[in-house]
Amino acid sequence: MTNASAALRGFGPVFALLFALQFVSMGAMEMSGPFWPIHIKALSPSDSVFGLAGIGVYICPMLGVSLTSAFWGRMGDRHGNRLMMVRALAGLAITQLLIAFAQDVWTILALRFLQGVFAGYIAPAQAYGVQVTGGRDRAGLFAWLQVATNVGSLGGAFLGGLILDELPFAAINLTAGVICALCAATAWTSLPVPPNGIVPVRSATATFTAHAPSGSAPVSGLLVLMGMLLASRMVLQVPFSLYMTQVFGTQHWVTGLSYGLLALGFVVGAPLWVRFFGGRTKSYVLGWSVLISASCLAITHLAGITGSIAFFATLYFVWGALLGGTTPALLSLISTATQNDRQGSVLGLAQTCQQGASIIGIVAGVAVTQSFGLEAAFPLVSTLYALSFLVALGIWLKARHSPGEGAQP
Repeated sequence: MTNASAALRGFGPVFALLFALQFVSMGAMEMSGPFWPIHIKALSPSDSVFGLAGIGVYICPMLGVSLTSAFWGRMGDRHGNRLMMVRALAGLAITQLLIAFAQDVWTILALRFLQGVFAGYIAPAQAYGVQVTGGRDRAGLFAWLQVATNVGSLGGAFLGGLILDELPFAAINLTAGVICALCAATAWTSLPVPPNGIVPVRSATATFTAHAPSGSAPVSGLLVLMGMLLASRMVLQVPFSLYMTQVFGTQHWVTGLSYGLLALGFVVGAPLWVRFFGGRTKSYVLGWSVLISASCLAITHLAGITGSIAFFATLYFVWGALLGGTTPALLSLISTATQNDRQGSVLGLAQTCQQGASIIGIVAGVAVTQSFGLEAAFPLVSTLYALSFLVALGIWLKARHSPGEGAQP
C-alpha cells in the first residue's frame, strides 16, 4: 500500500485520477466476468448453442478490440488520447446497458463484439499516461495501470457475486453501465488536455529509463514475444474450473481463490519488477525476459503434475508474480522505441496483438482439452512457454550485440 501511494504521488495527481478510472472501470467490466456461463446457460436453447456461446461471450469483445485498437490508436494520435478514453468509456456504458436488456444469446454475442469495437480503453489510457508523465518511467506507468486493472478485476468479480446472490444477472450489467458512464463523465470533466509536445521524442535506440543507454529491440519482435506470453497464460481461461474440479475435486471457493492468486501475484510482483528493472539497459531487461519465460515453463510444468492443491495454489501465485515482469516491461520498451506522435498508434497495435493472442490462447486451450482431455492443458501451456523462451532468447541475443549496449544480464 505504501508503494502504491508513493507511486501515485511520484507520477502526480493526474495519474492518480487515471489510476482510479482504470481501477473502477475495469472492475465494473469484470463484475460479470466469472458469471457469464451461468447466464448464457440459462438463455441457451441447447447444449451445442451453450458450448459455442459460452466461448463466444469471452472471445467476441477481444475480437472487436483486436480489429479496431490500431484504428482508435491513430485517431488518438490525431485528435487526442483523452477523447479516445472518453469515447471508450461511453461505448462500454452504452453496450453494458443494452446487454442488460438482451434476452437472446446471439444478441448478447453481437453486443459483446460491438463492446470491443467501440471500447478499447486501455491503449489510449496508456498513451495518455505517457503524455501526462512526460514519458518518464514508462515501465512503472504501465505496471501500475495493469495493477489497477488486476485489483479492479478481483474486486469487480467479488462485487458481481454479491449482486448476483440478491438480484438478477441484468443488475450486474446495469450497475456496470452506470459506473462506466460516471467514469466517462469524470474523464471528460477532470482529465486535462496535455499540451502538445509534452513527451520528448525518442528514437529506436532510446533507453528503457532515462538513465541508461540501450541498443535496438525491434518492435515487431517485442510484440510477438508479448503476444506469445499472453497466449500461454490464456490457455486455461475456459478449462480452469473444470480442471480444478476433475483433478483436485475442489469446492468453488477454492477454485475461485486459486484463480485469483494469479492476479494477486501480478499485483505483488509488478511493482517489484519495475524497481528491479529501473535504470537497466534493454539488453538486461530482455535477458530477464528469457529467464522469466524459462521460469514460467518450469512453474506450469510443475502445476500440471502436482497432486497437492496447496502446492498448486502456491505455484499459481508465483506464476502471477513472474508475469508482472513481462507485459509492463515489454510495453515500456515498445513505447520508448516509438516516436512521440505515434504513441497512440503503437500502443493500439500492441493492444490488438494482446487481444489477438488472448483469442488464440483461449481457442487453443478449448480445442486441445476437448480433443485430448483436461490433462493436456498444462502441457500445452508449457509448450507455448518453451516457444516464448526461444523467441525471447533470439531477441536478447540480437539486442546484446547492438551498438551502444553496455550492461549485460
